[in-house]
Amino acid sequence: MKLSFPHPIVILLTFILLAGASSYFIQSGVYDRVLDLETGREVIVPGSFHTIEDQNASLYDIALAVPEGIILGADIVVLILLLGGAFYVIEKTGALQEGVESLIYRFRTKKYLLLYFIGFVFAFCGATIAMQEELIAMAPMFLLLAKKIGYDIRSIIALALGSALIGASFSPVNPFGSLLAQTNAELDFQEGLVFRLIFLIAAIFLWCTYHIRYGKLKSESSEVPKLTPKKISVRHSLILIFTFGGIGAMAWGIVYKDWGYNEMSALFFVVGVSCGLIGKLGLNGTARAYSAGFSEMIYAGVIVGLARSVYLVLQDTAIIDPLIHAMFVPLESLPVQLAAIGLYISQALIHIPVPSTSGQAVLTTPLAVPLMDLLGVSRQIAVLTYQYAAGMMDLISPTNGGMMAIIAAAGIKFNHWISYLWKSWLILMGLGLISVLIALFWFT
Repeated sequence: MKLSFPHPIVILLTFILLAGASSYFIQSGVYDRVLDLETGREVIVPGSFHTIEDQNASLYDIALAVPEGIILGADIVVLILLLGGAFYVIEKTGALQEGVESLIYRFRTKKYLLLYFIGFVFAFCGATIAMQEELIAMAPMFLLLAKKIGYDIRSIIALALGSALIGASFSPVNPFGSLLAQTNAELDFQEGLVFRLIFLIAAIFLWCTYHIRYGKLKSESSEVPKLTPKKISVRHSLILIFTFGGIGAMAWGIVYKDWGYNEMSALFFVVGVSCGLIGKLGLNGTARAYSAGFSEMIYAGVIVGLARSVYLVLQDTAIIDPLIHAMFVPLESLPVQLAAIGLYISQALIHIPVPSTSGQAVLTTPLAVPLMDLLGVSRQIAVLTYQYAAGMMDLISPTNGGMMAIIAAAGIKFNHWISYLWKSWLILMGLGLISVLIALFWFT
C-alpha cells in the first residue's frame, strides 16, 4: 500500500494528540502575570516561574479540545465564511475574471512588473494591518492569475500570502507584532525605525525577486502568449469598485476604528450581497452563490479552529510557560552573539505551540528584555529576534491556521508547499539573523 502525505486535518489532529501526550512528560508550571495598563494585556513577571500541580490531559480533554478550539475561533470562522461567500458571489458575476484578464493584458509584455506590484501591495497590507486570513477568499483569483500567466500557483500564493507575512514580520509599525513588543520592552517605536525599514525593503525585494524568477512553470513556452484586449463593462467595473472599496474600508476600520472580525464579517456580507445584485444574480442567485461559497470555505474554517485546539491543550495543561522557561534560561550563560542566535532560534520554535504573534509578544518579550539587560545589549535585540522569527514561522508552521487554510483553499498540499518554499524561507530567515547580529553593533 502506497503511503501518502497526511491530510492537513490529520496533521493538526496529530499535533493536538502530541500536545496532550507532552503534558505527561513536562511538569506544569506558570509565570506570575500582571495587567499592563498601556496595552491592556497581561504580561509575564520575570523571575516568577514556578511549578504547579501536574495538569495532564486525558483522552476526554483532548477530544473536547477539538470542538472547543473551533468555538474559540468562531469569530475568525464566521469571517472566513462570509468573506469567502462574498468572493464566491463576485466570482460568479464574472467581474473577477474580466478584471484579472484586463490587468494581465495591460502588463502583457512586462509580467514581472505586475508580480512585483502584487508582492509589494500585499507586503504593505501585512506591514500595516497584518493581513492573513482575509486572503483565504482570494484563492480563486490567485488560481486564475497563475493559470493565465503560466506561473506555479505556489509562487503566486508566495507573492501574496508570503509577502503579507514577511511585511508583517519585518514591519516597524505592525500593531500586532513589532509595536506591541516595543511597548512591552518600553521602547519608542521611532528608535530603530530606519534600521527596520531598510531590512523590510530588502526582505520584500529579495522575496519577490526569488519567486518571480523561479515561479514560472518550466513547461511554459518562452514566447509571450497572444492576448486580446479586455474592456471591463460598467457593471463589472462597479462590482470591482465595491470589492476593492470593501478591502480599503476594512483596512481603514482596523487602523482607525479598532474593528474586529465581526465588523469585517458584516462589511463583506454587505459587499457580497451588493455585488450579487449589481451582477444581476438576483436575490435567489446571490443566496445560492453565497451557499456555495460557504461550502467551499467551511474546510478552511475548520483548519483554523483545529490550529487553535493545539494551543488550547497546551494552555489548559500549563506547559507553555515551562517550554519558554527551558529555552530562555540557558541563554544567560552564553556569549552575546551566541545568546542572540539562541534567542532567535528559541523564538522560532516557540511560535509552533504559540501561533499567535501578539500572544507570543506578550509571553516572551518581558522575559527576553531582562536577558538583554543582563547581557548588556540593547532591548531592540529582544524585539527583533521575536518579530523576525515568529513572523517567518507563520509561513511554514502547521499550527498557523491562516496559512494552512489559504494553501488548502488554493488546492496546495502542505508538503508541496514546504518543498517549494524552503529555500526562499531559509534565505529570509538568514536575512533576519544577519539583521539581529548587525543590530548588536547598531544599537550600542
